[in-house]
Amino acid sequence: MHLNALNDRNEAARSGPRVPLRDHVATSIRRYLGDLNGSGTENLYEIALRELEIPLFAEVLQHCDGNQSRAAAMLGIHRATLRKKLREYGLE
Repeated sequence: MHLNALNDRNEAARSGPRVPLRDHVATSIRRYLGDLNGSGTENLYEIALRELEIPLFAEVLQHCDGNQSRAAAMLGIHRATLRKKLREYGLE
């Protein structure tokens, strides 16, 4: 395949209709709040952050074949911060 054709295909795949990540997060939060059935919760921010970070770190680390330096760079955080979070969440 010609290089220009390959670049065109890659650009078409990237520019297709994409639902922003925030929309997926909003849907999940609405579902969670609905599941509470009117009962309140405390520390929702901490709960939501933890529930987002655990799969985020796990998936990015897997995507980077376990390379913590690459995963940290992809996440835009320092490698030491990633290592601390992985220990905190038992993802080592």
